[in-house]
Amino acid sequence: MRYIKRDMEKIVTELSEQYPAILITGPRQVGKTTMLQNLMEGSDRTYVSLDDLNIRALAKSDPAMFFQIYKTPIFIDEVQYAPELFTYIKIMVDRNQEPGEFWLTGSQVFKLMHGVQESLAGRVAVLNLSSLSQNEIYNSCNNIPFTADLKVLSDRQKTIKVANTPEIFKRIFTGGMPAIVSGKYKDSNIFYMSYLSTYLERDVKGLSGSIDSLSFMKFITATACRTSQIVNYADIARDADINQITAKSWLTILETLGIIFYLHPYSNNILKRTIKTPKLYFYDTGLCTYLTKWSSPETLESGAMNGAVLENYVVSEIFKSYYNSAKTPFIYYYRDKDMKEIDLIIEADGKLSPIEIKKTASPASQLTNVFKTLDRANIERGNGGVLCMKEELMAFDSKNYIIPIRLI
Repeated sequence: MRYIKRDMEKIVTELSEQYPAILITGPRQVGKTTMLQNLMEGSDRTYVSLDDLNIRALAKSDPAMFFQIYKTPIFIDEVQYAPELFTYIKIMVDRNQEPGEFWLTGSQVFKLMHGVQESLAGRVAVLNLSSLSQNEIYNSCNNIPFTADLKVLSDRQKTIKVANTPEIFKRIFTGGMPAIVSGKYKDSNIFYMSYLSTYLERDVKGLSGSIDSLSFMKFITATACRTSQIVNYADIARDADINQITAKSWLTILETLGIIFYLHPYSNNILKRTIKTPKLYFYDTGLCTYLTKWSSPETLESGAMNGAVLENYVVSEIFKSYYNSAKTPFIYYYRDKDMKEIDLIIEADGKLSPIEIKKTASPASQLTNVFKTLDRANIERGNGGVLCMKEELMAFDSKNYIIPIRLI
């Protein structure tokens, strides 16, 4: 399988010279293990996976013996299966004070991973790796967090290939799972079917105990049909033939496994009439389009969900650009009770950058009128724009740009 270089590699190397432990979280099959194994080539680092049930049993029952057998520096894969190790890792970190001593991966989101925050707070650098970004797959420039800064966008345009609407929808349909992108597996339908029935279902049952597989498939399909929408537990529960309590619980499981994420609404003391419910997105659009049963990029582009999956793609790519740079994304959406809506608001450097997302190559300047809503906030409004299918960077005026989606 062709190895695709990850934007996060440089970050991992740098942090390994500063922190005694590095934890990389993210869903299965996105390349966490492959990236770290590639980075550890030629070193004396020990690799051990807790997917091996015998090794997992030892780690859980006798952590002291585990570390007598498996010496540091060490790479422990799927560490969430043995939270008993965390206390021993803490002791060794405090005793040895050795940068890069522990590399850890987990197929659960850090903030929801049992035991890590309590044991390793202040001792571990936490990174989140999702499926491949379009920057990693198609571009040759270094990754930086997405920004509406004109100079940054102009510099990126010099090194990034033009991508028209069919190409963007091909990227959306393909998604970013390394096994698909690298060509290891040709049939994405078979891959995602296997992914759901093995890796995902196994982890779901590990988090929830007894669960009906058919009911969960109906649920995750109902969830995918509502990507880029404000979360409505009642609608999801109705379509999946489950109750709302179960729907909320299962959404938490998908978030814990790094399959979905939420975009929360922006509000402050002045903008009080805003909607309070978050919007829901999938990290990987390939999985989302599989679940919603689109057969090709062409049918997806012309289908009823084209706007929703395009928005999902843009939002997830922007989030990936931050995570791959080890930055926290302070990103929101805006919708108030007067039905004024801004797709994205990026808060950085004391400014709010409003962004609209449109499936058009010729956006109208009126789309930016709603940005003035933010002038009532107590934070300065920065540059904004419309992310769209335009092939070249242009501007409506000095503060509002027409930004090709390929430049994320």
